[in-house]
Amino acid sequence: MSFATAPRAILFDLDGTLADTAPDLAAALNKLRTDRNLPPTSYDLLRPTASAGARGMIGISFGLTPQDDGYEALRQGFFDNYQAAMMQHSSLFDGVPALLDGIEAAGMAWGIVTNKPARFTDPLMPLIGLDHAACVISGDTMAHPKPHPAPLLEAARRLGLAPEQCWYVGDDLRDIQAGRAAGMPTVACQWGYCGATEPASWEADHLVATPAALLALLQQTVPATRTLAA
Repeated sequence: MSFATAPRAILFDLDGTLADTAPDLAAALNKLRTDRNLPPTSYDLLRPTASAGARGMIGISFGLTPQDDGYEALRQGFFDNYQAAMMQHSSLFDGVPALLDGIEAAGMAWGIVTNKPARFTDPLMPLIGLDHAACVISGDTMAHPKPHPAPLLEAARRLGLAPEQCWYVGDDLRDIQAGRAAGMPTVACQWGYCGATEPASWEADHLVATPAALLALLQQTVPATRTLAA
């Protein structure tokens, strides 16, 4: 896919892209196990599934899918555990604050499109330092979450931009699938959780190893003096 226009906004996934939330997600999952007198699941197994949320982490730890008996009770317990302690060990990834500052300095907006439900996204934004996002689309904002394009299209609508004027950055295959379906240039970030497949295989428009590398790419693409009103 070829894109002729430079980006006017950068949209990000949240977990595994802007924020390293895996420690608190894993703790919420393992409380389910210890409450049942089960040994905790290794963090090394849980971390790659963090971008897949409850479905991925319960699947790894309990071997259950959403269609299985008992899954929904575990899911609700996981959500309750996480809501009670969502900022014990979470933080922005190294380089993310400088990346967001650079985006703003270049006259671009940035926003968040996540599959995390709003009951977590809304309180987390100010706690983790992301409350100045131009828009935040949670996993239950629209009828369908990613990889459906609807959340990304809604973010572009709220920003008053065409989809092709927004880049979407994520650490999971479904982020790239959603961006492609929405008609947005896509960026796969290798610093995130990335799941079971290699980001190089996702056919994103760009592949970047660090937030600093993404900022450098944007600085090559967008004149620093341009503003959104231009």
